[in-house]
Amino acid sequence: MTESFARNNGIRLPMTIQTKNLILAPHLPRHLRALLHGPKEFENVAGLRVADGIHDQLLSASSDFKTSVENARETDPWRFGFGVIHKVDNLLIGLCGFPGPPDSDGVAEIAYGIAPAYQGKGYATEVANALIEFASRDTSVRLLRAHTLAETNASTRVLEKCGFEKISETVDPENNLPIWRWERATR
Repeated sequence: MTESFARNNGIRLPMTIQTKNLILAPHLPRHLRALLHGPKEFENVAGLRVADGIHDQLLSASSDFKTSVENARETDPWRFGFGVIHKVDNLLIGLCGFPGPPDSDGVAEIAYGIAPAYQGKGYATEVANALIEFASRDTSVRLLRAHTLAETNASTRVLEKCGFEKISETVDPENNLPIWRWERATR
């Protein structure tokens, strides 16, 4: 994984993360707002086509997240995550990131989603590994967490490949469905 940087008020900010097949670009708030309005709006604003399913993925985000996007003025990978761009196809094929910055205990959660047409090709694993490396560079992060449906599926296999262990089963407070909690240390 390689990372390029820009400076904002003297602070080094990650601009993009590159993996073998993908570019993870921190979401600009205006790009997320455009994507909330639809793929065509995103293409007009960002100059990048969107794979089928990505707009719906963003629409399923919490209302709190959507409100924070509407009010955002600056890029913040911990709050708004990254767009997943397929290098060869030059297409937005996924969304990934963190539901927020690390908590006071040093726990950060990762989340990712890949468009249906691009699933099953190892891209989710590339994304998860890139998020792990990004978070691990923050010395305040000691533990990474993820949640999946409480069933074996592609996402659980990705997490296992990336060194996560299933810790417990709990209930998602938003939809009352059973979910599995996964964790792994950063060091």
